[in-house]
Amino acid sequence: MSTIQITDTGKVRLITINRPEKLNAIDAQTALDLQAAFVAFEASDQRVAVLTGAGEKAFSTGADIKDPPEIWRIMPNVGFVSEKPVICAVAGHCIGGALMTMVMSDLCIASETASFSYPEARVGVTGGVAAALATRIPHKIAMEILFMGGRIPAQRALEIGLINRVVPEGKQVEAALEMAAELAGAAPMVLRTIKRFVARTMPRGPSELMLEAQQEISAIFASQDKREGEMAFAERRAPQFTGS
Repeated sequence: MSTIQITDTGKVRLITINRPEKLNAIDAQTALDLQAAFVAFEASDQRVAVLTGAGEKAFSTGADIKDPPEIWRIMPNVGFVSEKPVICAVAGHCIGGALMTMVMSDLCIASETASFSYPEARVGVTGGVAAALATRIPHKIAMEILFMGGRIPAQRALEIGLINRVVPEGKQVEAALEMAAELAGAAPMVLRTIKRFVARTMPRGPSELMLEAQQEISAIFASQDKREGEMAFAERRAPQFTGS
């Protein structure tokens, strides 16, 4: 079974985390698949992406501890860059890295059954990206979520500005697709410009900057030019670099 499902409707792409039996926990392969799906979406003619989880029990419970992923790969502006709108449709649990994926997206529609939490302080681990929460909702509320790790129900999440709308159980994907269809009719150049300007305005924490630098350096180490440079040095000739 594929870890994700992709469905296009008009100019909207629906990406579904497809591990309902695991409450859509993100294992290593799912993280890679989601990252690749969003890179493909950005390169496509589709204008808006909706991310959701299969079933009604969980959007995602975050990292699968039995097969730990590089969960930053699934986070907008961290694991991939998209200048197109990304909407999350959340039902049930949205925990840890999944919460930060929602936070880093542009918009969120949540079922009345949804709940949000970041329990890393209780389990003794964090990647640090969660600091971005304090740039998106009031500081004291962000610190409560990050420090206390308690469950934030959908209505409270709406009140604190963590999400955009609460809809009846089972209607979150439908509502997100309706919002996406409306956005798909807007001027793409304007949406891209707004999103770029917002990204430049948002403060970025040390973990985000570190991950960005790591990805750029990794691209160099995986490049053809690196291999050509090493071969040219060993063969005592001038390298023929191609920029790839």
